[in-house]
Amino acid sequence: MFHIERMQEHMRGEVLPMVKEFYQSDAVSHPVEDSVLERTFADAVSEDPVVEGQVLMEDERIVGFGYTTIYYACETGGRCMMFEELFLKEGARGKGYGSRYFQEMFERHPEVRRFRLEVSRSNEAAVRLYERLGFSFLEYDQMALDREV
Repeated sequence: MFHIERMQEHMRGEVLPMVKEFYQSDAVSHPVEDSVLERTFADAVSEDPVVEGQVLMEDERIVGFGYTTIYYACETGGRCMMFEELFLKEGARGKGYGSRYFQEMFERHPEVRRFRLEVSRSNEAAVRLYERLGFSFLEYDQMALDREV
């Protein structure tokens, strides 16, 4: 039976290999250092609410993970949730778990006015899923300035 649980520290050994597989896939446009992936996992299981990790479960087995963060956006006049990452193991794909993950997150967060995500247009299966769920492309580019803190 499919369900979603909050990511916990003791899941590190199962989750980090999936995170690394995600970052070696076509879903990602640039490499990310392992130290960053490990720091993100640590933040996602901490008490700091800036990022939350979820594990997607099939019975008692972890079959995927997601990371989300909530922030305020002036253009929506309210809270937004960013789906930072979503990954399902090969054997869990095509079973509707991705759709169920999004639906549950929508239901868990009625205060959120906009849900956002990033997708590589070449990841056609993901684009189809997201469009089926009601997502549409925004017609502007993003810019970033990274720094060490």
